[in-house]
Amino acid sequence: MNVKILLLFPTLLLCAAPWGVALEERLVASAEPDVSIEAILEAELPSDEERAALQSELEENLKILEAHQKVVKAAVKLTSPSVVHIEAQVALPSLRHGEERKVGETGSGVIVERNGNFYVLTNRHVLRNSPKELIFIKLHDGRFLHPETVWFDAETDIAVMRIRAPRLVPAKIGDSNQLEIGDFVIAIGSPFGLSHSVTYGIVSAKGRRALDIGDSNVHLQDFIQTDAAVNPGNSGGPLFNLRGEVIAINTAIASQSGKNEGIAFAIPIRMVMLVADQLIVYGRVRHGYLGVELDSSFSPEKARLLGMSRPLGARVNAIHPKSPADLANFSKDDVILHFNGELVEDDKHLYNLVNLAEIDKEIPVTVLRGGKIYKIQIFLKEK
Repeated sequence: MNVKILLLFPTLLLCAAPWGVALEERLVASAEPDVSIEAILEAELPSDEERAALQSELEENLKILEAHQKVVKAAVKLTSPSVVHIEAQVALPSLRHGEERKVGETGSGVIVERNGNFYVLTNRHVLRNSPKELIFIKLHDGRFLHPETVWFDAETDIAVMRIRAPRLVPAKIGDSNQLEIGDFVIAIGSPFGLSHSVTYGIVSAKGRRALDIGDSNVHLQDFIQTDAAVNPGNSGGPLFNLRGEVIAINTAIASQSGKNEGIAFAIPIRMVMLVADQLIVYGRVRHGYLGVELDSSFSPEKARLLGMSRPLGARVNAIHPKSPADLANFSKDDVILHFNGELVEDDKHLYNLVNLAEIDKEIPVTVLRGGKIYKIQIFLKEK
C-alpha cells in the first residue's frame, strides 16, 4: 500500500517593512562550552535508583496479571482431558475398479456425562455422514475410540456420540444463560488438525441469529459470538468459562479468508443439552409447534399502532386452525412478550424457544392484546 505523507506548512504573513530596514534578520546561536553530547545521551537512561523503582512497580502490578494467568492455566488443566479430537472419514469409489478411497475432515468435541453414560458433543457437519466405524475419537491421553451410537439434529447442527471406555473425564456443564458480554472464555480444539490447541478471548455478543453459515438446514440459531481464535478444525469443540465449565460448542467463523478474523460463533450449551438429551432419549428432537405465523418485519410504526413505544416480542399475523395457539384463543395482532418465562426479543427468538420447548407440557405465555397484558397457558404439540 502506498501511503502519502503530507507535511503541514505554516502560513507565512508578509508585512510591508519601512524603507531601509532588512526583511530578514539572522539569529546567531551561542555555544554551551560546559555541556557535552555524552552528558545529553546519558541523561536519556534511567538512573540505578529509577530502574529499581520501576522494577518494584512492575513486580507489584504483575501480581494482578499473574493471578489472572493462574486462573486461565488452572482452567485449561482442568478441562483439557474432556476435549477430544475427531477424524470423520467417508469411503468413496476409487478410479480403479472395485477399490475405495477414504476422505475426511477433522474436528473437535467434548465429553459429557448423562445418567452414568458418557457422550461426545460435537457438530453435525464435523461427522459429514460418516459411518461410526470410520469416526475416530482421539482422547487426551492418545487412545482412539469409535462411537457406539451416533445421533444428530440438522436444524441445530448438533451431534451426539455415545462412547464407552475406562478413565473418561467429563466436562462440567455451565449455564450459558448467565453468560454476559465481556466475560472471558477459553476455546480448546483442533484447528488445522493441531489437537488440544488453546485460545483465549471474550464474549463479543449474544443472540446472533439468521446467519448464513453455509448450511441451509440450520434454522435454529442463537449463537454466542467470541473473539477467541477459532479456525477450521475447532468445529464441535468446547468454549469454556474461567470456572472450567463448558458454556458453548464452537461452530462457525465469519471470515473472508477462511481463517480466523476475530469473529467466531458458538451454540449455547443450554441449547446443546436440550437437543442432546432428546437425542439420547428419543433418538430424535421433538420440536415444538405453536401454530402461528409471525411478523418478520415488526416495525416501529406497527408497534406504535399497537400501543408500544418500540418493537419488542413477536407479533402474530395469523393462527393455524386447531393448532395449540388456536385452542388457546390467540388472536391476530397479539404480541407475544414472554414465552416459558423468557423475554421474547423478536420472531426468530420465539421460533427457537417454541422449537426447543418441552412437548405436552403447560407453557406460560404473556401477550399484549388491545393494549392490555394477558397471561395464557398453552400445551405445545410436536411439529
